[in-house]
Parts: sequence; structure tokens; C-alpha cells
Amino acid sequence: MAKENLQHIRQLVAQQAARMMAEDGISDYAYAKKKAGRQLGALESSSLPSNAEVEEELKLYNALYLSEEQPENLRDLRKNALFTMQMLERFNPYLTGPVLDGTAGLLSETHIHLFADSIKEVEMFLLNQQIPFDVNEKSYRIMNDGKRDKRGDGRKTVPVFT
Repeated sequence: MAKENLQHIRQLVAQQAARMMAEDGISDYAYAKKKAGRQLGALESSSLPSNAEVEEELKLYNALYLSEEQPENLRDLRKNALFTMQMLERFNPYLTGPVLDGTAGLLSETHIHLFADSIKEVEMFLLNQQIPFDVNEKSYRIMNDGKRDKRGDGRKTVPVFT
């Protein structure tokens, strides 16, 4: 496959993934890229764009098609995130994801990381505040020094409150 053709396919996949993330509320870049790739018949991993390429297309999509409602929606999501982070201040909250990077759409989730000595500490706080929640687990890849090496990457499973 010619380099120019491959780059064009990657851009089409990035655009389709961005559209799905904006319209359908998909927040997982890997899932959006794979689904877009399947829809476009681009099944090789070399045809899949990077997260940065999808994020750039998502920003363009929001600017073109959601220029009126997206800024107001983002402002509301950030205001709610700030309120939540102030309430969870004892856990050193850290905002991540689409609300932080400005790509959040109407259906986007707000991702706030908390740091505590134990999961029970967070659970007790939420129970005492009468905040309903569910606890799930999510596995993250941890890269050694930010790059791959002979030992490979590790995985860490962390609790996720929803």
C-alpha cells in the first residue's frame, strides 16, 4: 500500500472515529478507531490512526458541526467537574479526558482520578455524603519510563467509581 494512500486511509478512519465519539458519546479511543476501521474496511493495524490524530479530527468536527452548542456544553461539564473536585478535595482529584482537553460532546463522560490510601476510604466518603455509586475495575497499561523495553509493559488494575 502506497504511503500516501495509507495516510489517506488513516485520516478517513480518524474522521469516522471522531464523528462517532462526538455523536455517539464513545469515549474509548481504541474502540472508536477499531469500529471506524471495520466500517471503512481498514482492518490492518497500520491503517488505524493514533489517538492524537483522532483528537485533532474531533476538535475539527466540534468546530465545524457543533460550534454553537459544544462550547456551552463544555463549560457546563467543566463547572460540574469543578464542583465535584471541590467536594472530593481530600482525595487530590485530577481531571482527565475529554472535559479537560476540550473535546467533550453532549454525551461525554467526565473523568476524575482520585488518590487515596484505600478504596474503602473513598467508598465511606461517598456513602456518608449519600452519593450513589458503583465500583468497577479498569486495567491500564503502564509503560516503563514512557517507552517499551525488553521487560515489556505492565498492567495495573484500579477501581473505577461510576
